[in-house]
This record gives sequence, C-alpha cells and structure tokens, in this order.
Amino acid sequence: MAATRRSAPFYMTATTQFGLEEVLAEELYQLGATIEKVGQRAIEFSGDTQLLYEACLWCRTAMRILKPFAGFYARDEKALYREVGRIDWSKYIRQDQTFAITAVVNKSTFEHSLFVAQLTKDAIVDQFRNRTGSRPSVDVKNPDIRLHLHMIENEVILSLDASGESLHKRGYRQQTNVAPLNEALAAGLLLLTGWDGKKTLIDPMCGSGTLLTEAAMIAQHIAPGLYHQGKFGFENWPDFDSALWESVQLDARQMRIEEPQAYIAGSDLSREYIELARQNVAAADLEDFIRLGVRDVKEAKAPAKEEPGIVIMNPPYGERIGEEAQMDALYKTIGDTLKSGFQGYDAYVFTGNLEAAKRIGLKTSRRIPLYNGPIDCRLLKYELYQGTRKVSKPE
Repeated sequence: MAATRRSAPFYMTATTQFGLEEVLAEELYQLGATIEKVGQRAIEFSGDTQLLYEACLWCRTAMRILKPFAGFYARDEKALYREVGRIDWSKYIRQDQTFAITAVVNKSTFEHSLFVAQLTKDAIVDQFRNRTGSRPSVDVKNPDIRLHLHMIENEVILSLDASGESLHKRGYRQQTNVAPLNEALAAGLLLLTGWDGKKTLIDPMCGSGTLLTEAAMIAQHIAPGLYHQGKFGFENWPDFDSALWESVQLDARQMRIEEPQAYIAGSDLSREYIELARQNVAAADLEDFIRLGVRDVKEAKAPAKEEPGIVIMNPPYGERIGEEAQMDALYKTIGDTLKSGFQGYDAYVFTGNLEAAKRIGLKTSRRIPLYNGPIDCRLLKYELYQGTRKVSKPE
C-alpha cells in the first residue's frame, strides 16, 4: 500500500464484537500489523502511523482503533484526578477543540464509569484553565478528540480514539426503520464462513441487504472506510499527516475491482425490504454486483448456471411472546428450502433462536457463538451434500 514516510512503531488496540476477535486479528495481520495479544473483544497490536490509517480504512470487523498514550494506577478519586493532571494535555487537545471521554470500568473500587469520565474531564479542563485561563469544551455527540479510558482493578489506560464515529457505521444505510445486522457483524459472518469472494453467494432472507452489501465490498476489494461519514478521529490529532492519509486513500480507491468477481444475489418476501436494500446498495455504488428480487424463502433455489457456493441468512428470532409456533414453521421451511434448493452448497444460518433452529432438521457441522446486540446467537453451518448422502435427523 502507500509507500511514504514511515514512523516508529507504537502500540494500538482494535475493538470488535464477541466472537470476531480472531477474524479481526487476521485482518490486522494481513495489513502488516504485529499482533501482540488477542483478548476478549479487543486485539492489541503494533505498527506505524500508516498502519493506523489503513486499519481505520480497511478493517471490516473493527469497531474502534485506539492509540494508548498514558497508564497509571489510581487507588481513589484523589489519585485519579492527580494522575490525569500530570499529563500534558496540550499535546493531545487544543483549547479551541472539543473533546469527549468514554470510560469503561471493571473490577475496580470505582463503581460508575460516568463518574470516572467526569472526574477525568475535570482534571483536564482544570489544567487548561490554570495554564491558559481558557479551556476546551465538551461535546459528547461529535467531538474533535475522543478519549477512551479503560480501568481494570484500578489500573488505568488512556487512549486516543482514531475512529471518530464507530467504524461499523459505514454510511451507506439510507433508513434505520428496520433492525438490520450491524455492518461489522455482517462482514464478520461472511469472513467466518471462509467465503473467498469468488464463489456464488445467496441470501434468501436478505432484509435491507447488509450481508449482500458487505459481501460485494469484500468481492470487489472495496475498503469499508471509504464510506465513513465525516472525519476520522485521527484527522484532528496534532500529528496528523495529511499527505500520508491522501496516499493511503488513493491506494484504497485504486484497489477497487470494477469487474464483478462473484455471483451475489438476495431475495426477501417483503417488497418494502427489497426496495430498502436497493437504496442501500445504490448508496454504496454496488448495483452492478448484487441481484435482488421479491421471493418467499420457500421458493428460493440455487441459480441454475452458477457453481455451488454458500447460502447465508439471518432469519427472524421471534422475540415476541406467542411467536413460537410461527418461528417453528419458518425454520422448518428454511430447512426444507436448503435440502431441496441448495444441494452442494454450504449453508449458514445466523440466529438467536436455537430452539426454533432445531426445526431446520439438518445436522450442524459448526456452531460459532456470537452476539447480535445483547442477544446470544449462533452461526450454524450445514453441509448440503449432493446425490446419495442422506440428510441427518434433527438434533
């Protein structure tokens, strides 16, 4: 990628969702990162400024990229205020900029993360006021500088947030009146399947099209950060290298492949959802790579002229009371469709309703634990053999 000035390597942390840690670690490794530690929902890695910019631009499963810059032990409130006050904040925030602090507190004598954030904010603004007579303002919605404070057992790490808006917010969604998968999770599901961006990919319950959009971005080698709305956080840092950033973006734009790389298609029973999917696909400038149609899942089948690939779906979970029978029937229909319409494919069903999933009536070859928001989910893999292999009995 961009072959410009190289800075000295430094430590960074990338956050993600539970279950996507190894996928994100691989993404970072492919960008040239040195992986230091794979933790829960976070990867610690090292690299230079160029890697930081590329991680924000290219990582499909990251939520945030953080750059730690200070660490200390804070026994109590006085110690926290004192240690924060010892940092020279003029290195990180100008007094004409706005800032916000996100605090995460675990296993600590401090009980409330909001209190920790407030105390940290007080120490910062007091330092500015004492030194200059003026202070930067707090803007929790759209700050110039986002600070991240992580406290575990009273050990504090302060980081700059390079991302700005969370990286999963790609910017191609036109409406939010449906509850789709978030984009990082959708990309993570696709990467967990091992899909190579070349084989056929079908989503017969595509909703507003997030899985399909992320699939087309993978197939066409499009950096998700090119859709990012507004500035990235690092663009407001004092050491921002605009020439390097321009170079990294130019490289990313040139890596987009214009010739379709895979047959990608989706359908849904709801005409409204398909219209919404069309709008999202158009906003992402991907109309040439995704086929959409209105179709009941029971009528879905593999395209006749394409080699078998993967079929993937995120059906409803049926969270309302009294929906059990309806969900059982739907999941049985999904199983029937997979058996009759997609022989030779690998099928993946992402669901938070494991009881209803038993009605699919196929034996799983993988069960990957994940979360969709607060909902405990599984990505279930079914190998749909062609010919003489018998379908297994329900689990």
